[in-house]
Amino acid sequence: MKFVRLINSIKDTSQHFQTNAVKAININLTLRNWMVGYFIVEFEQRGEDRAEYGSKILTEISKKIKLKGLAETNLKICRQFYNSYPILLSVVLKNNQQILPLSIRQSLTDEFEFNDNQGVIIRQSVTDEFKDSKNDLQDYDYIYKLLTVSSFTHFVELIKIEDEIKRKFYELLILKTTLSVRELQRQISSLTYERFGFSNNNDKALNELANKITPVQNTDIVKSHYIFEFLNLGQPQLVEESTLEQALIQHLQNFILELGNGFCFEGRQKRILIGEEYFFIDLVFYHRILKCHVIVELKTEKANHEHIGQLKTYIQYYKKNIVQTGDNPPVGLLLVTDQNKTLVEYAVADADKEIFVSQYLLQLPRKEQLVDFINQEIKKL
Repeated sequence: MKFVRLINSIKDTSQHFQTNAVKAININLTLRNWMVGYFIVEFEQRGEDRAEYGSKILTEISKKIKLKGLAETNLKICRQFYNSYPILLSVVLKNNQQILPLSIRQSLTDEFEFNDNQGVIIRQSVTDEFKDSKNDLQDYDYIYKLLTVSSFTHFVELIKIEDEIKRKFYELLILKTTLSVRELQRQISSLTYERFGFSNNNDKALNELANKITPVQNTDIVKSHYIFEFLNLGQPQLVEESTLEQALIQHLQNFILELGNGFCFEGRQKRILIGEEYFFIDLVFYHRILKCHVIVELKTEKANHEHIGQLKTYIQYYKKNIVQTGDNPPVGLLLVTDQNKTLVEYAVADADKEIFVSQYLLQLPRKEQLVDFINQEIKKL
């Protein structure tokens, strides 16, 4: 064996087992917290002396056990975790995974009871209740995959979502794109689920979403629809452009979350001189990942050729006067109430991946149109 191959083999082996160790720690931590939540819920429902502790039960538990990571607040999260994912251990057992201690795995087949000598025996009804459920979104293999790729911190974010369909969407997004916790938080904050309802092709939209999480080209930083519900404005036809712009600046953090990953704010009403006439660009951003300026124009009407021509002019100005060595060509984004797709198709035909026209909305879509798509994606997994 050559020495170089020896070194690479040792490195690869070390990396492999380190990765497995981290994954094992994550899974065991998740299962421990689920078990803690389960024990608490069962005691609250069945414990003969539960009335003695009442609402102070979590406080009393934290005082007695004194374990790191299981303070009163964490115990509350564990309880919520169990209530949100009651099927989790049944999933593990169905897949014959040897993650749990043998005594706990064996006890899953028995009835729950409290016994000072035998300890806590977990009842089979956990599985039975799940099998009897009418909720067809649940799937054993799907949930097991989620368990193996997610940390407990992922689940902490997921259990904050009360709507089960919405939670399933973000679970699916984790499986499809291996989201970090921070990116998951950003996707939830930017209403990715709500926006998804506007897509005519959900499969394509999901693939595009995966690219936008870590953009690699201009098309990855633009969405077909932007949702400005956080502005609490009325219908767009009643809103002046200056009012919309001011509202977005006042909610700049939410606006940047809505735009996506990598946007850095540069200025509002950016003044530029073309010939002897001043022009004012509504909003200018710099994209730190793609290293390019993003010029945004806001309109409270549907797209027309004048809007697009104006944006083309700004892009050409930036190319000639603003772009520096190392920058990529600027991108123009026109935000309108109606995309007017046929006109836009002709108007931007000569602006290869430089100009994009997107629709913004002040209200969210209905969630019902997402249910079938999410069901089908879970089946594929």
